[in-house]
Amino acid sequence: MFRKHVFVCISGKTCPDQGAIGVFDELRKEISERGLKGSIRINKAGCFDQCGNGPMVVVYPQNTWYANVQVADCREIVESDLLADRVVTRLLYDGRGKVIACS
Repeated sequence: MFRKHVFVCISGKTCPDQGAIGVFDELRKEISERGLKGSIRINKAGCFDQCGNGPMVVVYPQNTWYANVQVADCREIVESDLLADRVVTRLLYDGRGKVIACS
């Protein structure tokens, strides 16, 4: 059983053009290089119906939604959220089309 399961939207109207495949590939690379493929799963996902806010990434089991994720954010997501259980607040998505501004 996986400790964390990550879904990256790679379809829909905008995520593919916003770099979703690069985000997916980078997250998989980070997990693979750290030898975590048995405990953290990275999957491609269909549209989350949040077009224009992507690339979108959702982490389970805690149901954390991240918006506007870029390749440069992947290491931080892995190190903070996936390994240390600390949410990356600057990327948090509120479900209404806005990134939650946390200080």
